[in-house]
Amino acid sequence: MRKDAGSARSRTLTADDWATEALLVLGERGLPGVAVEPIAARLGATKGSFYWHFPNRDALVEAALTRWEELTEAIITAMDAEPDPILRLRRLFRHVVTGATSNGVELTLLGNADDPRVAPVLSRVTARRMAYVTSVFAAVGFAEREARQRAVLAYTAYLGHVQLAHTAPDELTGPAAEPDYFDLVVDALLR
Repeated sequence: MRKDAGSARSRTLTADDWATEALLVLGERGLPGVAVEPIAARLGATKGSFYWHFPNRDALVEAALTRWEELTEAIITAMDAEPDPILRLRRLFRHVVTGATSNGVELTLLGNADDPRVAPVLSRVTARRMAYVTSVFAAVGFAEREARQRAVLAYTAYLGHVQLAHTAPDELTGPAAEPDYFDLVVDALLR
């Protein structure tokens, strides 16, 4: 996702380039780290490039949040390519846990859930994710109520794994780092 600063100079940056970079910075440094000058330096751009696309920093933060929401939809679309719902669950869990543990966006946003810019996006993304995971459990064959319960359990397992990966990563070595770990989690959710 990150672009080399040299390559940014050779082309015109888009608002999406800025939003994507801001999202990376959000994961690395939190909301206070989303600042125009450092992001411009990372992109090899000027503040003028930023102001061509955004009126202020808040607009950039909102664009980064929109980008995060779009990534959720992109993941769902990619997962829907798998017709087998059990394989879809396995791919989904492995993909989202691996992705979320490699950057801090998820934890940053959860930690800023009371921010008026973050709260509505976090609420929409959580609802969308829960609805999707519920639909996958329903496709496996669970009744609506049980599919929803399993989706809640899956989502809390995901969030717990992400939290542990950032606060105590040594706890996720050994058996928790082996490829069959994700299958074990999904198997437990399917019982």
